[in-house]
Amino acid sequence: MGPELLARLTVVAAAIEAKKAFQITAFDVSGRTSIADVFLLCSVGSARQAQAVADEVERALREEGARPISVEGYNDGGWVLMDYGDFVLHVFQEERRAHYALERLWGDAPDIGSTLRPSG
Repeated sequence: MGPELLARLTVVAAAIEAKKAFQITAFDVSGRTSIADVFLLCSVGSARQAQAVADEVERALREEGARPISVEGYNDGGWVLMDYGDFVLHVFQEERRAHYALERLWGDAPDIGSTLRPSG
């Protein structure tokens, strides 16, 4: 993972934390799929909070000159998927995250979440 991607992921992590999302994790899936290099996941308590997280991430990355390729699920807010090409952010309401269990699907991928936080 290059320094530019790491810098953008750090911006995303800060934006997610600013909107009080929780259970934040990130997986390096670069050797496992061509979809993206990194999957970020976080949980929220409501559709409104999911939308707030998505809005904050989009605002923060726009300041960095990045725009999403696509955003899915925003209106429903149960699972918002933001595709930025080299990474994909999944913002889940808790019950949807438990149901889809992406951690089980990608659990063998390196967890890089701690590298995205200032204390990590």
